[in-house]
Amino acid sequence: MTDTRDAGAYPRKGLGALALGALGVVFGDIGTSPLYTIKTAIDWAGGEVSPEDALGILSLIVWTLVIITSIKYVAIIMRADNDGEGGILALMSLLGVKHGRRPLIIAIGMLGAALLFGDGAITPAISVLSALEGLKTPAPAIAAYIVPLSVVVLVGLFTLQSKGTATISRLFGPVMTLWFVVIGGLGVLGVIKHPSVLWALDPGVGLAYLTGKGLSGFLVLGAVFLCATGAEALYADMGHFGRNPIRAAWFSLVFPALLLNYAGQTALIVDAPLAFGANPFFDLCPEQLQLALVGLATLATIIASQSIITGAFSMTRQAIQLGLLPRIRISQTSAESYGQIYVGFVNWALMTLTLILTVAFQSSDKLAAAFGIAVSLTMLLTSALMFVAMREVWRWSLPISLIVAGLFVTVDGAYVAANMVKFFEGGWIPLVVATILFFLMSCWNEGYAAIRAALERGTIPLTDCIRQFRDRERVPGTAVYLCGRRDVAPVPLLHNLKHNKVLHERVVFLQVATEHVPRVEPERRIQSEVLDDGFYTLLVHYGFMEGPDVPRALLWECYGCPIEFNEEDTSFFSGRFTLVTKTTSRWRRFRFEVFRLLHRNALPATEFFKIPPGRVVELGGQVEI
Repeated sequence: MTDTRDAGAYPRKGLGALALGALGVVFGDIGTSPLYTIKTAIDWAGGEVSPEDALGILSLIVWTLVIITSIKYVAIIMRADNDGEGGILALMSLLGVKHGRRPLIIAIGMLGAALLFGDGAITPAISVLSALEGLKTPAPAIAAYIVPLSVVVLVGLFTLQSKGTATISRLFGPVMTLWFVVIGGLGVLGVIKHPSVLWALDPGVGLAYLTGKGLSGFLVLGAVFLCATGAEALYADMGHFGRNPIRAAWFSLVFPALLLNYAGQTALIVDAPLAFGANPFFDLCPEQLQLALVGLATLATIIASQSIITGAFSMTRQAIQLGLLPRIRISQTSAESYGQIYVGFVNWALMTLTLILTVAFQSSDKLAAAFGIAVSLTMLLTSALMFVAMREVWRWSLPISLIVAGLFVTVDGAYVAANMVKFFEGGWIPLVVATILFFLMSCWNEGYAAIRAALERGTIPLTDCIRQFRDRERVPGTAVYLCGRRDVAPVPLLHNLKHNKVLHERVVFLQVATEHVPRVEPERRIQSEVLDDGFYTLLVHYGFMEGPDVPRALLWECYGCPIEFNEEDTSFFSGRFTLVTKTTSRWRRFRFEVFRLLHRNALPATEFFKIPPGRVVELGGQVEI
């Protein structure tokens, strides 16, 4: 596994190997955008454009990739890492929790994560549809079967998630390398026929199109933005490979290949008007090779979809560890790669929504209207957080921070506005999904804080508890009490003493803490303290990218621990509480009812921490919130 604590250090793999891996994981979404971006932009521009207008659209695409992806994400935002990890949740943790808990920044992070979840259902649908639609040219009779074929591919993709992708993921890098070489080569064929398309490198060509076309030209920005929809993944996946391999892969292969392909597609349009329903991406390819290109495009879109799904799993684990979502079952699918996990609930929810979108919209053209809103809003939120990072992390001056962040906010705001025009044509879907997720996260965040406060009110200082019960008769064995704080007595301990009159020979107060760093070294995993004869506290540290495994930590990572654990004589005590809502506000009561539903269905802490069920004792009670 790559050492991600330093995004610029690669002690085990060379830069080339990491860049190849990044090609297979990081660039799938943005790399398959040529399948539909030009076609969608032409459709939104009216379906038939002049050579000058085609060059204007190409110029907008080129400078979107330059400003949004190359400068904003690759050059600047990737500097804002949280111990090597990237993504809006890692940035939120860095700015909103690690340097003092700030509700507004936490809310921005939650909203950005919710928007990315909404987008995660659209990417597989539009990617697979756009690839299989390439069959219409070499085999027109198959057009009626495009949607059923897409459904089959998507069902197969989601069904295989539980098996893990450790083996096939080794092919991702070579396949995507081939993909970028092929689309770049096809682009060269088009540019050779019409080298004049290179005039689109002049930003004035794009500005002239925007100003000359007025409102209709501005609205095309919504389609142009599709070329950059995968830019957020460059930042979110930084922890897997480091910033330098991602930058190397982007500037050496991905960026040139995308520019060449977009230019090649535009050259076709300049040469002859686009036929109704045609896709210039596939028209670039010689007819005898189109079926092979469709096959390669399908593989590339499956890889892109796989990356989105894996990203959703990783983001879910981050959100749980940061206390933004209830605990749900997470399975590790690879012993070698920590990032290979499977979250069943998220997988089937994404599959259901993806299939509904595929069947309801029927084509990538119609689905494109729903695609850009969520990502553009997330990028706008990231730009807002970037301003905070400029001032507090990088210590930039206020004028420079305002100028740089203001530029990106302005550009992102323009894309958001252009995409919002398609709100009623499908753009509302990811926003509804994001709104629901944001509401659930906010309810959980508020309710979890309330229940912890209520439990702390019903207990006593730990020192008083030990002094009161230190001389009580002991029973053999070790009792481990899970607790949220180590300065107050856990409620299960008080219940056990009150009702069962039992105190074990060794009593351990164990707190599991999620640090605001991605990972914690094993030798720093456990912090221990002897409180009194037979009483101990343990603080087990995990990063927000890690899955807790308490028995493993106690048996194998308890360096310098004053107590030796034996699995056979150790019992774990935890609370299982019934929540009672006492607020009179209808809105707060409704929010707490939602929290109570989430709490009731959350994975028990002992199961989440991988504690064997046969060693668990649950003590219940009622808690008012």
